[in-house]
Amino acid sequence: MKTIDCNILLQNALDEALTAHSKSIESCGQAIIGLSQWVCKAFEDKGKLILFGNGGSAADAQHIAAEFVNRFRLERRPLPAIALTTDTSIITAISNDYHFDQVFSKQVQALACPGDIVLGISTSGNSPNVLKAMSVARGIGAKTVGLTGGSGGKMDQYSDLIIRVASSDTPRIQEIHIFFGHLLCDLVEQQLFGTV
Repeated sequence: MKTIDCNILLQNALDEALTAHSKSIESCGQAIIGLSQWVCKAFEDKGKLILFGNGGSAADAQHIAAEFVNRFRLERRPLPAIALTTDTSIITAISNDYHFDQVFSKQVQALACPGDIVLGISTSGNSPNVLKAMSVARGIGAKTVGLTGGSGGKMDQYSDLIIRVASSDTPRIQEIHIFFGHLLCDLVEQQLFGTV
């Protein structure tokens, strides 16, 4: 085992995280507010929020969907959000019978409607299965939102709204994605159910 200065590593990580959060709020804050208004309108019009991504982004999709369906801060009615990353029978059937690139697009074909919000999460902005699903969602008439980082990859070509974290470091991008997810939940709850 190498001898390293763990305190320096911790401090560097904290400094990088604080800088990335600050720059990302500055560059993406208005987009998050705009997205919250889209989501509120979709919920008011009996639409839903559909989320998906791979790996850590799959976990973020599930986490955000759970906050909407259950609750975030406020006691209120459940809100319709679906993570396309949770049904292993569907995911493995599509992967086996067709291709992994279609695991989200076929679900979007089955579940999305015009007026829904389809949120694809990809740290690179280049995940083929995310981009394919975003393209299908656009064809259906759903609003597409890309949550990404760095250069944004190809995500902006498929997104009506792009939210690009101000970092190219995957751990920082992922940390800010869930921070943005929490902000979205908070904004939507307050706009639909808040008393302030």
